[in-house]
Amino acid sequence: MSYAIVFSSRTGNTRLLAEAIRDALPPEACVYFGEPSPEALAADRFYVGFWTDKGSCGEDIAVFLENTGNKPVFLFGTAGFGGATSYFDKILDSVQAHVPGPVIGRFMCQGKMPAAVRTRYESMPESPRRQAMLENFDTASSHPDVEDLSRLRRAVQDC
Repeated sequence: MSYAIVFSSRTGNTRLLAEAIRDALPPEACVYFGEPSPEALAADRFYVGFWTDKGSCGEDIAVFLENTGNKPVFLFGTAGFGGATSYFDKILDSVQAHVPGPVIGRFMCQGKMPAAVRTRYESMPESPRRQAMLENFDTASSHPDVEDLSRLRRAVQDC
């Protein structure tokens, strides 16, 4: 069964996940690896990755997913905020709404954010919310980490 790994990665986090998936699967069955493209639609199965944009995926990924037909899709993504499975599930549910066929797996993890985000947080007035955002930024700075990538590989191999 052929597969395509299609992803959008603004900061490189989602690309790291895509590379981990590529390493976990038979290379000879991969017909496409990269950003959304009609060429990828020739695959029998899709691994589709996104960075979180306002609680969902970007328009490029949404349009690609809507064109996958009834072929199986594994969703994976990164979000700067993280830690709560319920938050990740809400994002994945939003992205999954674009998939017309079966979703065979889902994976989310936290991803590091650009330094400019921390600078923006630092300029906010002192408050518990500001402190929580700075702490989240610092926690995110090491993700995706080795454990995230290991969990992803297991999830891909299990489906």
